[in-house]
Amino acid sequence: MLGQNKRHVIAKRIAEELQDGQIVNLGIGIPTLVSNYLTDKEVYLQTENGLLGMGPLATQEEVDIDLLNAGKEPVTYLKGASFFNSADSFALIRGGHVDVAVLGVLQVDIHGEIANWAVPNQPILGVGGAMDLVVGAKKVIIASTLFAKDGTSKLVKELTYKTSGVRKVDLFVSDYAVFQFTEEGPKVVEIIEDITIEELSGKVGFELELVPVLSRA
Repeated sequence: MLGQNKRHVIAKRIAEELQDGQIVNLGIGIPTLVSNYLTDKEVYLQTENGLLGMGPLATQEEVDIDLLNAGKEPVTYLKGASFFNSADSFALIRGGHVDVAVLGVLQVDIHGEIANWAVPNQPILGVGGAMDLVVGAKKVIIASTLFAKDGTSKLVKELTYKTSGVRKVDLFVSDYAVFQFTEEGPKVVEIIEDITIEELSGKVGFELELVPVLSRA
C-alpha cells in the first residue's frame, strides 16, 4: 500500500461510518480527505473557523483564498451553508451539537485517550480545536497511520505526549486495522492491511484481539 493511498483508504473507511443528517467536524490532515468520499450522503461538515456546510476540498479551478478550512486548505461549500465567527463555531462544539469529530493523532493509549497537539521538545502543531472537540463531540473517530515516520506505534500502552483530554475516543481507523476501545482495552474490529492479528500484535508491541462483532458500533 503506497503512502498516499494509505491516507485515502483511511478517509474512505471513515466516510462509511458517517450517517445522513450528522454534523461532522474534520480535523487537519487525513480527516480533511473524508469530504471527498461522502458521495451522496447528506452530512453537514463543520470547520471551527466558521463554516457549516463545507463541501469537498477545492480543485485548482475552484480555489477561493477567502474560503479555507481550519487547516488553511481551500475548500468548497454546499447549498445552504452557513458562515459565522469562531466564537459561535466553538459554541457549537462546546454545546454538544457536533455529532462526530474526525481527528488526527500522535498517540492513542489502550484506553482511547489521545495526544494530538504537541511533541515534547519539537515546535510542531499547537493548540487548536482538538481539546474542545474531544470534550464536546458526541463521537470521536481517529484518522491516522498506525505507525509514525520513525516506525514507532501510535497505539501505545501509556501516553508519553501531552494529552488532548481525558475523554476516550470511540474508533481508531488506521492503515492496518480499525480499533474500537472497550473497558478491556482496544479491540481490532477490522483488519485492512494484508496482515494477521498475530503479526499486527508483534508490530504494535503487545497482544491484540480480533473481535469483528464489535464493528460499526
